[in-house]
Amino acid sequence: MKFKPLILFLTVPFLAAMGSTPREDGAVPYVRPTVPAANERAAEPGAPVETETLHILAADEAEPSEFLWQARPLVIFADTAADPAFVEQLAAVNRDPRALLARDVVVITDTDPQAGSVWRRQLRPEGFSLVLLDKDGQVKQRKPAPWSVREITRAIDKFPLRMQEIGRAGVMP
Repeated sequence: MKFKPLILFLTVPFLAAMGSTPREDGAVPYVRPTVPAANERAAEPGAPVETETLHILAADEAEPSEFLWQARPLVIFADTAADPAFVEQLAAVNRDPRALLARDVVVITDTDPQAGSVWRRQLRPEGFSLVLLDKDGQVKQRKPAPWSVREITRAIDKFPLRMQEIGRAGVMP
């Protein structure tokens, strides 16, 4: 019992030193990969991409394979852009984008059933539909009604891949 405060006292400086400061061996800290927006894809390869804003792409601007192992697509389907559920979902996503950015979410919108996008062919929605995929490309959630960002992030945090990311986050330098 007497050793616990001493152990805590000794580990706090060690944990603080493990932050984002450069290491003595010159190793570069781990940087999470990013998925650029459609208009940023022409940039030179290897250049860092700013991710301060949530990427919202139309279905015809992106292929599902582009996000494999890099991002979690949140696909929002509707029969028209004026669908109240679609408008409500986009408003909810835009209200709190930081929580989604922290979980590597990219929003894909599809409001044209006649276009027959690859997203529609693969996921086969009916009317308004919210589909959440994990980084491995598997469908994890389907919802027929809008979800708040809090509900979306709670669902993501239960994914096995996300749980691995959270577990690794404390171990990586």
